[in-house]
Amino acid sequence: MRRRVRARRPPLLLIPGLAGLAFLLIPVAGLLVRTPWRELPARLASPEVATALRLSLVSATLATGICLVLGVPLAWLLARGELPFRGLLRALVTVPLVLPPVVGGVALLLVFGRRGLLGQYLDAWFGVSLPFTTAAVVLAEAFVALPFLVIAVEGALRSADPRYEEAAATLGASRWYTFRRVTLPAVLPGVVAGAVLCWARALGEFGATITFAGNFPGTTTTMPLAVYLALETDPAAAIVLSLVLLAVSVTVLVALRERWIRGAL
Repeated sequence: MRRRVRARRPPLLLIPGLAGLAFLLIPVAGLLVRTPWRELPARLASPEVATALRLSLVSATLATGICLVLGVPLAWLLARGELPFRGLLRALVTVPLVLPPVVGGVALLLVFGRRGLLGQYLDAWFGVSLPFTTAAVVLAEAFVALPFLVIAVEGALRSADPRYEEAAATLGASRWYTFRRVTLPAVLPGVVAGAVLCWARALGEFGATITFAGNFPGTTTTMPLAVYLALETDPAAAIVLSLVLLAVSVTVLVALRERWIRGAL
């Protein structure tokens, strides 16, 4: 049997590595230390927190639904479709990942605003004004979260074995039937992982939301916006809201980590 040789840890890498770990964990520890644990149940049961949490959950879920409807076909086109300039299109799809969310909100306002490229026709023809409504919250969250789903599903499609699809085609299955019964089940773990990441990103969206939807309690004030609002008037409430978002983020990461571990074994 071969003995496992323990690798030496260079001090020049160990010290800044531990400093980086502390830099990431100390702010989280500070949040936990300053949390008013005795007041936590009453704070969570307050109408403001309940309203913001309900709006956040509903809007994030609706945004994730939009991303699934649009993102799965888009990922298939990028992975399997014979598109010109596919590399450029893939880069454009990932732009919201690096684009400042406030800029994304401004872009949405210029397109869907009352005088926007499309918003002017929605207002004139149907009397629909999207900015500063709950629908604007959903659109803003979907805009910033869609790339997470597309990247996850495209990666799953690229790693899937295409021979099963080829076998289905030789047996006379249509492309739509093959996609529904062969391709989609094969990449379902990637779709689920992308949807979870998409939902978590939508839940934590702030910049595009406040720019495109505003901050109106009960209508557009999601959890991140409620944190920003409470920080000026009630810091304890801001800490409680931040703790809820932290708990959701950790839960999502643990769930995905478990999936990655199972996939690696």
